[in-house]
Amino acid sequence: MQVVILGGGGFIGLRLAKKLLEDGRLNLGEITQLTLVDIAFPEDAPKDPRLEYIKADFSDEATIRKVLQKQPGLIFHLAAIVSGEAEKNLDLGMRINFHASLQLLELCRTLAFHPRIVFASSVAVFGGDVAKVILDETGAKPRSSYGTQKAMVELLINDYSRRGFIDGRSLRLPTITVRPGKPNAATSSFVSAIIREPLNGKATTYPVPSETEVWIQSPKRVIQNFIHAANIDEKILGDDRVINLAGLTTTIQEMIHSLDRITSPEVTRLISYEPDEFLQSIVLTWPPNFDPRRANTLGFVRDSSSEEIIRSYMEEEGIMNAFNK
Repeated sequence: MQVVILGGGGFIGLRLAKKLLEDGRLNLGEITQLTLVDIAFPEDAPKDPRLEYIKADFSDEATIRKVLQKQPGLIFHLAAIVSGEAEKNLDLGMRINFHASLQLLELCRTLAFHPRIVFASSVAVFGGDVAKVILDETGAKPRSSYGTQKAMVELLINDYSRRGFIDGRSLRLPTITVRPGKPNAATSSFVSAIIREPLNGKATTYPVPSETEVWIQSPKRVIQNFIHAANIDEKILGDDRVINLAGLTTTIQEMIHSLDRITSPEVTRLISYEPDEFLQSIVLTWPPNFDPRRANTLGFVRDSSSEEIIRSYMEEEGIMNAFNK
C-alpha cells in the first residue's frame, strides 16, 4: 500500500513518516511506499528505500494529480499555512488551507479511488466564550481566518465522505507542545518556546497573562493519534468524521512551574511576560476546556500532565541527564 503525507517535510510530518516506516504496516495493509510532499525537506531527512520525496507546493495541481494517479490507499493531510501567517496574509491562507484542500478532494473524486484521508484540523475552529466547555456537539465558531479555513475543510471532508468519494477523518489538534527547532509563525508558537528556549539557555517571552489556560498535546501523542485515526474502520465513525482530540488543559504558569521543578530557577528566570495585542486577539479566543468523550471512546490517547510533556521533550532532545531531578 502506498501512503502519502502532504506537508511531510515539517516536524510532525517527518516524525510521522519515521514511525510509519518503523511500524511497517497499518490496518489497511503493509506500507510499500511512503511519499512525502512539501516545499522543502531538511538535510537529515530519513533515508529508506520505501521513501519518496517530492519537493513541490501543495497547491500545485499537476504535482498532486500525479501523486494521486498512483491511487494511494492513505493520505495524511498536514499541509497548511499556520495560524498567525494565515491571519496576516488572507490570500496565502485561502490558497493553501482552503483552495488547495478543495482541489485535493476534487482530484480524489474525479480519479474515483476512495482513499482514506486523515486531516490535521485544529481547535482554532472554536472561539469566543473561553469559559465554555467544548463538547463533541459544540458547533465551530472560529475567530480567525485559519480557524475558518480549517472548519470549511472539515465540512467538505464530511460531505465527500458521506457521498463515498473519500473515507475522511478530521482531527482537531490541540496546541502541539513542545516543538523543537526554531519558532514558527503560529500564534501558539510561544507555548513551545517557553520550554524550549530556556532549556537552550535563551531568553523568551509569552504574550498572554500567565493564568491563561491552554489545551495542549505532546508530539508523541499526536503521532500516536494520527496513526490510530488511520486504523479506525469507517463504519465505526459513521457520518460525523470530526474528532476533538483528548488534550490536556493547563496554564502558562503551571508549565513554567513544571519546568522549574524539573530544572532550576536559573532556567525559568529566562522567561518573561511581554504582552502582544495581535497574539492576544487570537489566542485568548481559543477555549481551553474540552470534554472529548468521543475521542476517549474511540481509543485516542492523551498526556497526563505538563511535567510529563516537558520530560518527554527533554528525553527526546537528550538534555534530561543535565538535570538530576
